[in-house]
Amino acid sequence: MHVLYVHQNYPAQFGHIARHLVTRMGWECTFVTHAEVANVQDGIRKVIYRVGGGATEKSHFCGRTFENAVWHCDGVYRALKSRLDIKPDLIVGHSGFGSTLFLKELYQDTPIVNFFEYFYHPHGPLSDMEFRHDLPWTPSDMTYLRSRCRNAMITLDLQSCDAAYAPTLFQKSRFPKEYYSRLRVIFDGVDRQVYHAYNDALRPPVAKRGPRTIAGVEIGPNTRVVTYVSRGFESLRGFDQFMKAAKRIYQQYPDVKFIVVGEDKVAYGGDMQHLGGKTFKTWVLEQDQYDMEKFAFVGRLPMAELCRVLASSDLHIYLTVPFVLSWSMMDAMSCGAVVLGSATAPVMEMIQDGQNGLLADFFSPEQFAAKAVEVLKDPDAFRPLGRAAEEMIRDRYSVEAVLPAMMRMYEEAYARNVRPAPADDPMAALPKNAVASQQREAKSPFFG
Repeated sequence: MHVLYVHQNYPAQFGHIARHLVTRMGWECTFVTHAEVANVQDGIRKVIYRVGGGATEKSHFCGRTFENAVWHCDGVYRALKSRLDIKPDLIVGHSGFGSTLFLKELYQDTPIVNFFEYFYHPHGPLSDMEFRHDLPWTPSDMTYLRSRCRNAMITLDLQSCDAAYAPTLFQKSRFPKEYYSRLRVIFDGVDRQVYHAYNDALRPPVAKRGPRTIAGVEIGPNTRVVTYVSRGFESLRGFDQFMKAAKRIYQQYPDVKFIVVGEDKVAYGGDMQHLGGKTFKTWVLEQDQYDMEKFAFVGRLPMAELCRVLASSDLHIYLTVPFVLSWSMMDAMSCGAVVLGSATAPVMEMIQDGQNGLLADFFSPEQFAAKAVEVLKDPDAFRPLGRAAEEMIRDRYSVEAVLPAMMRMYEEAYARNVRPAPADDPMAALPKNAVASQQREAKSPFFG
């Protein structure tokens, strides 16, 4: 079996699945990407595509996302058209970039499976654009109008692919109900092999701790470690709320070090309209006085080092508005960290408060701090939560756990015998506390 994976970036959602197919099942995998990577890696053959154009300032603001996606379609099509040696049995791609849309013209008899990450909503209680009522979008901003156009390529992919899946129930729930029967829920798969070297030795019982070094940061034997990870420091991932909570934490528990992983940029959202040319990190730090000796901003880390940081953490704090769930939260749970997350629908699908993690109100730094300090005073008492999180990832979300469902979907698509997914509202299958959270948000005066 020869699977052709298509994604702007490598490895993205597909790299670890492709490695498994090549190394353990003997399949052939080709990865078409815009990233500059080695021609062959882990047995996976790479094809690099180029983009010949894209949206400009003269392009309509609302249509730029679609125009760029079409150019990526064109780049993928042209790169593969010149490779007559590539004859896939199955094509798997990430929807929204549009990279698979033209491939039916090259491989008319080859089924296409598309991964669907998100469907955009400009308004509503679970809109990522309106959740941050404290940092609202400017009413005249055309981003609201653009949001209505961003689903164009996604909808084309939904219409043209042979099989479709989303990674979580929450993310499936964002799609129009008429597509529910097309969308299965299969998580990306956490590669547990990455974590095999990281165990409780990096987070020893308090009584057995000595000095240690984490991401180049010297940690004393009595110092507690709190981690925060985000690709960019932005309001969508609650960086400002984290900093407010962190100040309250170190005021109540001074012997603590916050290791902050990520880049000083905005990856998602409209923060730039509030910043006056500053970065969001700079803007946040100017809003209050912080003891910066308590923080270590370590930038982006290689995966192995990130795992070591997460496995050394006494507490991992994760916040997000209702949006795509970050891999970092699942990574932290896989490392056995105690995760304190925001009580928002994507997080509540994974964390049951007091069972495999902790939850706090996104807008309450006081609640985050109170729960965090409780953990830091007695990390050993909360270790069972981290172990329960690790077991959940192993049993339900690891590559090994999701692979059977992934393979069934691949095989059914290949045989042109794709069974419909349950057509019911996926939010009905979420834990009751997540549904209740959605209802509370819907009744909030901030959402009308």
